[in-house]
Amino acid sequence: MTRGIARHAKWIATGALAACVAAATPAAAATAPAVSCTSAKAGLADKLKRDITSALSHRSGTIAVGLYDRTTKTTCTLRSSTAYDSASVVKVTVLATLLWDAKKHNRYLTDRESTLAKAMITKSDNDATSKLWRQLGLTKIKGFLTAAGMTQTKPGANGYWGLTQITVTDEQKLLKLVTASNTVLSDNARAYILKLMGQVISSQRWGTPYGAGSGISWHVKNGWLQRSTHGWRVHSVGTFKGGGHDYMITVLTHGNSTMNYGITTIQGVAKVIHRDLAAS
Repeated sequence: MTRGIARHAKWIATGALAACVAAATPAAAATAPAVSCTSAKAGLADKLKRDITSALSHRSGTIAVGLYDRTTKTTCTLRSSTAYDSASVVKVTVLATLLWDAKKHNRYLTDRESTLAKAMITKSDNDATSKLWRQLGLTKIKGFLTAAGMTQTKPGANGYWGLTQITVTDEQKLLKLVTASNTVLSDNARAYILKLMGQVISSQRWGTPYGAGSGISWHVKNGWLQRSTHGWRVHSVGTFKGGGHDYMITVLTHGNSTMNYGITTIQGVAKVIHRDLAAS
């Protein structure tokens, strides 16, 4: 118990100890970046750009957004390459690495690994994550990132997995891998990841699923972390299918005054995305 508390304290204490934090925006930027959308469906890109921009117009903090809908070949991005401390969103990458490595060695997960994986994703258990992070090690984690083409993701050093640097671009790459057949993750591995992301405990089902219609299946992983710089990091990644659409959303934020403020920002974006896609 003492060791578990110490590990958790080590993770929390990162806010005071870590000195390296990604800049919110390039120093040379004279104006805030704009939402950019493209779509094969007439009118949809303009509507999404307008509505996402409007949803963020009165929100403070630094917000990055990614949307991809396979059905209408729609993509929206905002600050797609800005780096954020991952907080618990990195747990999907940890699970993907575990499954990728198991596939390479032609083995199933052990009972211990399955128990840790379920706690890590469904309850966002930090101790379980630390155990799997240590077991895998940086070599395997970096190996998966290379295989996945997640070139902008930088694993946290010294066991601080919550300080892994992530971007919208790479999180969207990961969600694409999880939601369609590929050579990196087996179909069984993808199904397992989605299963756990669909079993997140009720208190953690906020964020990108907000506003999704009743006929839409969703899978989510959220992250939240307060540090002395850039306030609260609050993130949400989710995949959605139904209503004639197959899409994924990533929203990363920092500079939030409270965790709830960040959640409200994310949900404002998610609501208009779900609404616009449902109407298309």
